[in-house]
Amino acid sequence: MSMSFERYMLDMVQPMRDDLTRIGIQELRTPEEVEAAVPNAKGTALIVVNSVCGCAAGQCRPGVAEALQNEVTPDHLYTVFAGQDKEATAKAREYFAPYPPSSPSIALMKDGELVHFIERHQIENRSAADIAADLTDAFDRFCK
Repeated sequence: MSMSFERYMLDMVQPMRDDLTRIGIQELRTPEEVEAAVPNAKGTALIVVNSVCGCAAGQCRPGVAEALQNEVTPDHLYTVFAGQDKEATAKAREYFAPYPPSSPSIALMKDGELVHFIERHQIENRSAADIAADLTDAFDRFCK
């Protein structure tokens, strides 16, 4: 009765994936899915780089969920999972230049261009409410 490490990890991270998908965020699991979605997203797109770390659980995912209660929200909602869907995450990060890889992190794109980015260091020492406020300000500025 042996379970593979990969199967174990998939089972362990599923609730972390569900935190975002249950609020309407679409997972991009392959580089091809990222390539089809991100550069072709007309209007605004939020891309959350999800992670297993505590700041993703305690601040990032709850902050995103709270921000999406705002009256103004992005047209498209996407997520990639760092450490799990590695190739998809690497492809998504190509659109976040000049920022270095960071997880968790949150990108807001407008017509394929990065307009707002929240890095890990801006997540780990702030509350979910602070992150939500940062995002809703960006939504109000760029998503109207």
